[in-house]
Amino acid sequence: MARMFRVNHEVSSARLAFMFSTTTTFIVYILCMLIIGIAAARMTTSLNDYVLGGRSLGRFVTALSAGASDMSGWLLMGLPGALFLSGLSEAWIAIGLTVGSWCNWKFVAARLRSFTANASDALTLPDYLSARFCDKYRICSIIAAFIILIFFVVYCASGMVSGARLFEQTFAMDYHNALLIGAVSTIFYVFIGGFLAVSWTDTVQASLMIFALLITPVVMIMDCGGFDAANALIAAKDPTLDDFLQGMTLVGFLSLVGWGLGYVGQPHILVRFMAAGSVRGMGDARRISITWMALCLLGAVLIGYYGVAFSVKHPEVSIANAEQIFIIVTQNLFNPWVAGILLSAILAAIMSTLSCQLLVASTTLTADFYRRWLRPHASQRELVWCGRVMLLIVAIIAYIIALDPTSGILSLVAYAWAGFGASFGPCVLISVFWSRMTLPGAITGMAVGAITVIIWEIGGFLGLYSIVPGFILSAIAIIVVSKLTFKEGNACQSLFNELEQKFWVEVRTK
Repeated sequence: MARMFRVNHEVSSARLAFMFSTTTTFIVYILCMLIIGIAAARMTTSLNDYVLGGRSLGRFVTALSAGASDMSGWLLMGLPGALFLSGLSEAWIAIGLTVGSWCNWKFVAARLRSFTANASDALTLPDYLSARFCDKYRICSIIAAFIILIFFVVYCASGMVSGARLFEQTFAMDYHNALLIGAVSTIFYVFIGGFLAVSWTDTVQASLMIFALLITPVVMIMDCGGFDAANALIAAKDPTLDDFLQGMTLVGFLSLVGWGLGYVGQPHILVRFMAAGSVRGMGDARRISITWMALCLLGAVLIGYYGVAFSVKHPEVSIANAEQIFIIVTQNLFNPWVAGILLSAILAAIMSTLSCQLLVASTTLTADFYRRWLRPHASQRELVWCGRVMLLIVAIIAYIIALDPTSGILSLVAYAWAGFGASFGPCVLISVFWSRMTLPGAITGMAVGAITVIIWEIGGFLGLYSIVPGFILSAIAIIVVSKLTFKEGNACQSLFNELEQKFWVEVRTK
């Protein structure tokens, strides 16, 4: 234990009390997640159960699990850190995400649930794309799976970095030891319980996250003496921080709101739609999810913004890393036991997203590579265990990437978010609305989106967030190539018409 913690011998009794209460809270929280994982494991007997939970999620679980799997550690660390450094101009990220999520729920969720269930009972996004475009040789599936693995490894690494930062700041722990503990905690319950474990724990974690994000800014503002006093402290440090358009250019604005384009292409969010119990429940699920999301994003924005007031009032508190502002505020303003609960919200955000990402990546390897190419007649038990092994492989690669202590949470998330949004966003969106979309169009669109993001991130052209050009070029490629390769009355068009009819039957069926 002495090797894991760099604890000074003169640590105050208050600090020791804080560490004890927080440690106890974390242990109880993690044990609860593991118990849920074990309970879910008893209900996981097939690959369908492990991947989609048998398509049995209710409206409430669908809504909150979709939100929790989206809002990773960046919600309580990366976003508040950006607001702390740059002010309210960074809030456009939250606005863009809210609008993008609402559009995703409104226009894509129900259709994707119906289309995937009726297109050969597709379990994964690559499965769906191959079925939707009658891809006999599964080229589309292979490309989609490859893109998922590339960007999910980076996404998983961001979650592990978030966990390491949490343990590092809270317990004065060495970064690499903190990284190991956070990663193992998440991997274990996903390993044994699969999709049901992830969905059930996400619901609990979402409740904890919204509690922390609503109560913390209220206490911060009260500590500063109220809204007027807090705003005065912020103005004293930098009067431009309250300007939503401070230093804003068209490129900067498009980059911030462009985050909303990514929703329709995120496999770990789309899989929640695919697992919903019915199409008709999507409206209620949308309202629950968007309300939860808007409140969480508002809380994160306020924590980052009023974190500036906190830093002015408490100059004795060192804030070396802006992404740790929520942790630092919690440690200084709350009772140790309450602080432990609030800090568990960060762990909840990290574990909810990381668990879903690991699951989607591992099931992609299992369903789209192992089952399709190596063992097409494998038993359900074999496939479940294969999924668990693949999960460990993906986790190890992500862990290696996260070993770099200089990794930025928001930068890693931004890269992966853009990769998925540009690769799959236009492809998924157009596939559920346009009957004339073709297999060559889908393949070209995915490739163009992924390549554009990678090249744009390397070159940093115009300072524009890569998802914007990636999404636009991908959509153009799909439309142009589909028009050039479309043949009237082909199998894909016939399948789309059939899926469309079944969708409207499900919508009207009570």
